[in-house]
Amino acid sequence: MRAILAVLGLLLTGGSALAGEGVQLGPRPFYLVDQLKPGPLKDHLSACGIDRPYTPRTFSISHRGAPLMFPEHTKEGLLAAYRMGVGIIECDVAFTKDRQLVCRHSQCDLHTTTDILARPNLAAKCTKGFEPADPATGRKASAKCCTSDLTLAEFKSLNGKMDAADPDATTVAAYMNATPHWRTDLYATTGTLMSHKEYIALVRGMGRKFTPELKAPQVPMPFEGSYTQDQYAQQLIDEYKQAGIPASDVYPQSFQLRDILYWLEKDPEFGRQAIFLDDRDETTKGFDPEKPETWKPGMAELAAKGVKILAPPLWMLVRPGPDGAIEPSTYAREAKKAGLGLIAWSLERSGPLKEGGGYYYQSIKPVVTGDGDILRLLDVLHGQVGVLGVFSDWPATTTFYANCVGAP
Repeated sequence: MRAILAVLGLLLTGGSALAGEGVQLGPRPFYLVDQLKPGPLKDHLSACGIDRPYTPRTFSISHRGAPLMFPEHTKEGLLAAYRMGVGIIECDVAFTKDRQLVCRHSQCDLHTTTDILARPNLAAKCTKGFEPADPATGRKASAKCCTSDLTLAEFKSLNGKMDAADPDATTVAAYMNATPHWRTDLYATTGTLMSHKEYIALVRGMGRKFTPELKAPQVPMPFEGSYTQDQYAQQLIDEYKQAGIPASDVYPQSFQLRDILYWLEKDPEFGRQAIFLDDRDETTKGFDPEKPETWKPGMAELAAKGVKILAPPLWMLVRPGPDGAIEPSTYAREAKKAGLGLIAWSLERSGPLKEGGGYYYQSIKPVVTGDGDILRLLDVLHGQVGVLGVFSDWPATTTFYANCVGAP
């Protein structure tokens, strides 16, 4: 088992921490240390200090850039993540009407993540235009604008904004102006959208590694009768080949097992380090991370199919332990037993944790009391679960922790 995990660690890190200039952590990691309850972890992280040099780490994975404070999947957000010392940077990949690949979390989220609704000529192209809320009937405000509604040139003309929408809005302006209070619009005045090829060029210039996620299409496939899922999956890989990026620097992801199996068959150098994203808690009735009989397929079956890295949400990897502790879940233990590497998503995606942390902390809500528990969870994921890396909406936190404990 140790040998298998060592190989997976080398796959993910290239064998060592990334070389490079010192990183800019800012005050947040140290604020989180201050929030920790007294104990050995607080003592250790406090001793790490603000004056020591910090270096990029592959344990620190950028989730959509740095969307705690920057519009997701924008050049500005990726630059912020780079400056915070990430080793791996994500681009969720969707396709446009002219079948070009772009960075966007969902094929149909332009109405919440860009200013498209404020651009009448482009809003007119949306699958579903803005419909205001109607308090009399209880109807919520809605819209649906997809990357596949626009050409690449039209997509690139948009500005990214913080991902949010007000379901009670009766005007476009109010619908768009809904950033949660615990995020900020301070850095949202400019949000440069990117094609997948532009993301590759940018991250290559940074000297970082890539983790593109092939998004599940939200339109019927084959798109317009001829663009198939396999063509979509292959196009993603081909853009790395065309750019001369070695497969060892790329960790393609998908929530669809069929995409992982396609890459394993057609491009095994890329497929062998593909990440199978697990959202079966939301898609499989009765799924329980403490009950292996509810996992279809199970851990051993996934490994037999060639899957090497599994990535569930944070909460599926942990559970409450004795005396208010956090410990690995049955899901985490069985994954390790099957020889699967683990990556967790997504740290600092939730708001303040004083009320338990919501979706990402649901399995350990009884033992979560405040923001310091972000670091407590991170310590269990690293030290006990043995994750290879953690996606984060504010990567300075994962970079800080990785430097302090010697994670790659």
